[in-house]
This record gives sequence, structure tokens and C-alpha cells, in this order.
Amino acid sequence: MAQAAVTGKNDFSKGAVWKNIMSLSVPLMVAQLVQLCYNIVDRIYIGHLPGTSSLALTGLGLTFPIITVITAFTNLFGSGGAPLCSIARGEGNEERAKKIMGNSFFMLVLTGAILTVVCEVFKKPVLYLFGASDDTYPYAAAYLTIYLIGTIFVMIGVGMNNFISAQGFGKTSMLTVLVGAAINIVLDPVFIFLFNMGVQGAALATVISQFISAAWVLKFLTGKKALFTLNLRAMKPDWRLIGRITGLGLSGFTMSVTNGLTQIACNRMLGIFGGDSYIAIMTVLNSVREIFMLPLNGVTSGAQPVLGFNYGAKEYGRVRQGVRFTTAVTIIYTVVAWIIVMLIPGVFIRMFSSDTTLLDNGIRSLQIFFFGFFMMAFQVSGQVVFVGLGKSRQAVFFSLLRKAIIVVPLTFILPYIGGLGVDGVFLAEPISNFIGGLACFITMMCTVYRRMKREEAAHNGK
Repeated sequence: MAQAAVTGKNDFSKGAVWKNIMSLSVPLMVAQLVQLCYNIVDRIYIGHLPGTSSLALTGLGLTFPIITVITAFTNLFGSGGAPLCSIARGEGNEERAKKIMGNSFFMLVLTGAILTVVCEVFKKPVLYLFGASDDTYPYAAAYLTIYLIGTIFVMIGVGMNNFISAQGFGKTSMLTVLVGAAINIVLDPVFIFLFNMGVQGAALATVISQFISAAWVLKFLTGKKALFTLNLRAMKPDWRLIGRITGLGLSGFTMSVTNGLTQIACNRMLGIFGGDSYIAIMTVLNSVREIFMLPLNGVTSGAQPVLGFNYGAKEYGRVRQGVRFTTAVTIIYTVVAWIIVMLIPGVFIRMFSSDTTLLDNGIRSLQIFFFGFFMMAFQVSGQVVFVGLGKSRQAVFFSLLRKAIIVVPLTFILPYIGGLGVDGVFLAEPISNFIGGLACFITMMCTVYRRMKREEAAHNGK
């Protein structure tokens, strides 16, 4: 049965490993580029609203932790189920792969419904807790109220798109994002400026595009082109399997939640030491970071199904080739990206705001924030191996280490040391990249990578 699967369609155990990875990564990078436009176009338009751009941008930034929590649950079941699905494919166990996909869908829909209600009920106290002021709360609440309507669409569109990639359909996965993002980009200026809806228009455009993305995903996964389809029988909850999905998804979940915690901590401390304008700057810095993380996410998203499939097929030498290729590509990219940001930081700030005060303060903040960006190569290279091979405990630990254990405490401590103030808030990020990145990569190389070398020798009878 395993051999049948291995010799079947979208077989990652054949051909050059780097080509398999790039065949998925390139479409995913294109998709994520458009997804990025999807995410940041709201901020670009809002950042240039006449008269209220800074307050509106700050209000939008205050919603990020809540949106990040929604993303976290999407990762919990989408990113948790997809690697297991790839491993099951490599093992030739199609029924298990179907069941993993069905149970992931069930949990995405259930969680999406719960999050919609909870976030709406506790919206006001939570936004004030996250650093909203009386001036910025109306903008944050206006955006979030409409955005929450599309929560289930986000869960399905983003979460289940992982299973299109897991089946080897990188181009279709790309089109999922392209369709929704193109609609969002077109509708944004119409609702924001033509209909004069401001931040509410941005949210409405996002919800409509999310709905269309979700519809596209469901159409493919229930259609004839999918290797295995989504069906009601596979959605029957298997709590043991859901536990496995959740365990592996905890890495992406933890990363998203800790990103949210970091955003909350930063907003609180920036509000104390710099005021609303520095919260707006952090909104811009997070947006710039998303731009430069895009190729990294594309490569790692493409590598995970390939690594998982070959691991399930016991092709350990090919897994190790994939690890080396992914590491080399991410190191080269992050060094180049770091140099660009250090040389022309003002270009990226101007993308999001024409406010001269925000520009002057933002350039210095951006250079501090991005100082250790090149070290992200080691973090993502280690994490992609742990997640792709189903090593949930290691993946969760290193997600927690970088953000929850390093960044959040430093964000609260550094501003009070040596009069660093807002610089201390931004300095926490590069410190975490150095410590967390090296710890994750060295551990991966000394444990999983080394063990695969021994398993390869044993498997080949050497």
C-alpha cells in the first residue's frame, strides 16, 4: 500500500529534492505575496487617510493581537493537520489522510464560531487592555466589529488551503489566495474612499474576499481534481486524532499566540514611553516584517510537505538534503533582506504613512527592530524540520522560547534599563532572534538531523 502511494501522483520521493521544494514554494510565495498585499493594503490606505491617518493606523494596530489569535487557531488545526496528512500520504495510508483532513475541518469551523462570539462580546475591555485610548478605540472597534463576521471564512480559507498544498497542488493553493486577495485589493479603495467608509470599508472588503477564498477552497477539496476529498464521514470527530493534530499544530499556534502577546506587550510599553504615535510605528514595523518574512514562509511552507512525505516513506537521505537546501536558501535571503532594510529604511516607512513625525521616529525604530533579522534563517530552518517531521514537543518549545520566554519579558524590562525607553521595546526583537534562532537550529542539527543520518545508514543496511 505504501509503495502504491509513493509511486502515485505528486510523489515527492522522486526527482531532485530542491526541485520538489521549489515547485511548491514558488507558487506559495506568489500566493503569500498577494496574501501580504491582502493584509497590508488596508494599512497602506488607512495610513494615508486625510487628517486621521495616524489615529486610524494606531486603531488598526490595536486589533492585531485579536486577529493574531484567530490566526493562531487556524494554525492549530490547519498547520497541525497538513504535515500529518503529508506523512500519511508518504506511508500510503489514504484513509488516515482523509480522516485527518476531515477532523481538521470540523475543528476549524467549530473554533471559528466560538471565536466570533467571544471576541465580539469582550471586544471593548480587551481593546482597552491592549492599549487603546479614547481617541483610538472608535477606529479599532469599527474595524474589528465587521472583521469578526468573516472569522469562519478565514479559518476555512487559510486553514484548509494547507491541505491543498499537502496534496501537492501548489499552483491551486496559490490561486486560492490570488482570487481572494485580488478582490480585496480592488474593493478596498472603493469602500474606503469612494463610499467614504474608512476603516469599516477596509474590514468589509476583507470579509468579502475571505468568503470567496473559503468558497474556492471548499470547491477544490470536494471536487474531482483533489487526490482525496473532504466528506462528512471523515469529519466525524476522532478525539485521539484531534489530539495528534492539535499537538503538532501547537507550534504554529504558539508562535501566533506569542506574536499576539508580543504585540500587546509592545503596545502597552510604547503607550507608556512614546504614546499613540509609537503604536502606529509598531504597526508599520510589523507590516514591514511581514513583507520580508514572505519568502521565508514560502520556502518553509513548500518544504514541509516534501520533508514529511519523504520521512513517512523512510527516505531519510532525501529529508537531510531538504534540510540543507532550506537552510542555505533562508540564510542567503535573510542576509540580503537585512542589508536592504539597513540601507533604505525610509522607503518602507513611507509606504504606510506620509506623517513626517512618524517617518523620522520610525526610521531609527526600524533599524533597531530589524538588526538581527538575518538570524531568523536559523529559527525557521529548525522549526520547519520539527513541524514537517511531526516533532511537536520541540516545535512548541522553540516557538515559546523566542517570543514568550525572551521577547515578552525583555519588552517589559529593557525600557527601564539605561534610559532606553522605546528603543528598549524594539531591541527585544533582535536579541530574541540571536538567542532563539541559534538554540532552535543547533538543537535540530544535534538531534533530529544527526538521528536521521543514523537511520539512513541502518535503512540502507550499512
